[in-house]
Amino acid sequence: MTGSDTAAEQQDPIRGRARGSAPAPLSILDLATVGAGYTPGEALKATTELARRAEEWGYHRFWVAEHHGMPGVASSSPPVLIAHLAAATRTLRLGSGGVMLPNHAPLAVAEQFGLLHALHPGRIDLGLGRAPGTDQATARALRRGLGEGADDFPQQLAELTGFLDGGFRPGHPYERITAVPGPTRDGGGPLGRPPVWLLGSSGFSARLAGQLGLPFAFAHHFSAANTVPALDLYRSSFQPSEALDEPYAVIGVSAVAAESEQQALRLARSGGLSMLRLRRGRPGLIPTPEEAESYPYSDLELDFLDDWLANVVLGEPGRVRDGLEELRKRTGAQELMVTSHIHGHEARIASYGLIAEAYGLTAG
Repeated sequence: MTGSDTAAEQQDPIRGRARGSAPAPLSILDLATVGAGYTPGEALKATTELARRAEEWGYHRFWVAEHHGMPGVASSSPPVLIAHLAAATRTLRLGSGGVMLPNHAPLAVAEQFGLLHALHPGRIDLGLGRAPGTDQATARALRRGLGEGADDFPQQLAELTGFLDGGFRPGHPYERITAVPGPTRDGGGPLGRPPVWLLGSSGFSARLAGQLGLPFAFAHHFSAANTVPALDLYRSSFQPSEALDEPYAVIGVSAVAAESEQQALRLARSGGLSMLRLRRGRPGLIPTPEEAESYPYSDLELDFLDDWLANVVLGEPGRVRDGLEELRKRTGAQELMVTSHIHGHEARIASYGLIAEAYGLTAG
């Protein structure tokens, strides 16, 4: 075991560490974005390069999200992608932002993340969501035989944690079933397994995370109006647990940094048009900035785009840093997870690099 591997195991499994001049840890949420003119293979190669750079720059964690039926998103299987990224990095925390639990049997998720933890101890996060991550028809194809989906989420979560913790109460129908690889106990210490996070964009998961004493990640990047109410609900509902003695909240933030505000806005509009098409039921590849500029928006579509861009922290690196700091103070989030859903791998990597530079992030 290398010194870096040992350091990874000794990190707090949940709370991040601020680096450089950042007042709170900074992390990345990536979707393996597939832009027009690129292939999924190229997108995944770019995500791998971004993870390597994120480790060098000093970001705390790097999460990938589960989406299905979206040509512009190549991260359909977080555990597979996490395994690849973990093999390409050494100390970066990697996780799911998230696995959509209703799409999967809890035992399968426990085995997948138990295996990841066994391969890369102290580096894996298991973030869970209750949305399908796709349209209803695709969700039905994914969930055949798995029940009703989101309505069963608390029960599915209880089963998953039972498998992760290595046991159920006597008389439980799964008490004789063991997830392998399961939790480990090294040197008489606590059981080792990936920490569970709940993800959400409304109050349901916020309340549940609080009641269970779990860390919570809120999707501010597409549900900004609900951020403060959800975090308030999480904190007011919080009950201390073995995982946490006090609330720990992360918010996902759309952020685009470039050499000028005009350039950043131009890049951000490509993500805005992609989201507009998704909301219209026509998901596709991320359009180029040129396509986004020439698109014939209706008045309603322009209103949507303006509302979307209003929640993107964009501009020159210093302005992005100031915008992120204002958001952190306003929400009280303990960690910021930035995401740049824009066209062009070079522009996306450059955006994260400029943000790291603005905060003076350092690895280690």
